[in-house]
Amino acid sequence: MRNWKGFEHGINFGGWLSQCRHTEEHYEKFIGAEDFRQVAAWGLDHIRVPVDYDLFEDDKGTPRFERLRFLDFAVEQCAKNGLNMVLDLHRTIGYSFDEGHGETGFFDSEELQEHFCKTWEMLSSRYGSYSHLAFELLNEVTKKEYCDTWNRVADTCIRRIRAIAPAVPILVGGYYNNSVEALKDLALPQDDNIIYNFHCYDPLLFTHQGATWISTMDPSFRCPYKMTYAEYTKESVAQLGPGFAHAFDAFDETKAIDVSYFEVLFKEAVSVAEERNVRLYCGEYGVIDRVEPEEAILWYEDFHKALKKFGIGSAAWSYRRMDFGLSDSRMDGVRDRILDLIKG
Repeated sequence: MRNWKGFEHGINFGGWLSQCRHTEEHYEKFIGAEDFRQVAAWGLDHIRVPVDYDLFEDDKGTPRFERLRFLDFAVEQCAKNGLNMVLDLHRTIGYSFDEGHGETGFFDSEELQEHFCKTWEMLSSRYGSYSHLAFELLNEVTKKEYCDTWNRVADTCIRRIRAIAPAVPILVGGYYNNSVEALKDLALPQDDNIIYNFHCYDPLLFTHQGATWISTMDPSFRCPYKMTYAEYTKESVAQLGPGFAHAFDAFDETKAIDVSYFEVLFKEAVSVAEERNVRLYCGEYGVIDRVEPEEAILWYEDFHKALKKFGIGSAAWSYRRMDFGLSDSRMDGVRDRILDLIKG
């Protein structure tokens, strides 16, 4: 399978230009030049920068392009520090991965889909000539029923980007929040610079234990990583719902989870990528800050062994706070070990 050189060992700047209070005060304070220098000093090769449409327009589509200077700053700082960058459109008018944002209608509205394409034409005109950038069309399509519409919209959008920026790498992910399962149902790549993108927080029971945004999850629930598959099944059904009853059927229920879990999880995606001669990239992964750092390392070890085996580039979630922050003080005792795993 083809490797994606320069986008192999990265981290997200979540919460800066996305999933935040969209004020200039926040943009100025949350991330600064020293943070780009820190990522470079860690030895990573790229940053994924999630961006909500709120940065550059209001919910009626009225431009406020003067605030794109913060995205300009990200592009410039990455270049200055020898880092590549993924520009990820995290929310567009009419769609968000989080229903709580109240964005609806995108997959039923040709008008909103056209606006989405025009947004990318604007971004392509401004940033498409930078050789250290890649574009991620949209973060985490949710429902499987959106698949055909999303393939059509993405195909159209890619063609319109290509008219402006013929060589920029473009990332496309699928339903169930960029699941590995969805990659087989993505449209065939239009050219050699399309990258299939997935996110991985599996097993969700461990990486999201105690997550307050999961309605079925007991906020006080905690579990170790090295449980048997039988234990994972039982607790996943209890904390996440009956849809997880068969999540671990492929494994011997008496055995404890290990790297083979991720190898099996990625197997189909790797096969699809090889058949289509397309590169794979994991744009988000990580362990919630409710987990003891030493327990989190056990997960990172198995996860990165599998990434390394298949040559999959990745960006950890996330640099600061956002419930997963690697630069947060609680990670001081294990950060270097995790960074060594990220760098492979």
